[in-house]
Amino acid sequence: MAQKAEITGKVEYREGDGPLIPIRKGPVEVTTTAQDATLSWHDEGGEVRGSTAMPIADFKRYLAEGAIRLAD
Repeated sequence: MAQKAEITGKVEYREGDGPLIPIRKGPVEVTTTAQDATLSWHDEGGEVRGSTAMPIADFKRYLAEGAIRLAD
């Protein structure tokens, strides 16, 4: 089940072996498994959408740093 969260700091992901790509600040939906976290987002108009999976260790680090905040 997806959980609502907010990007409040510098959060980046990598597509394949490419460079790090920042995720814009704002609301995201997060789905986690034992291995990874999938983050999905869209702009207010719904025209731009994005999604990425990151290792669960990276996701937990972003949580600990306060760059991602889970909604209550």
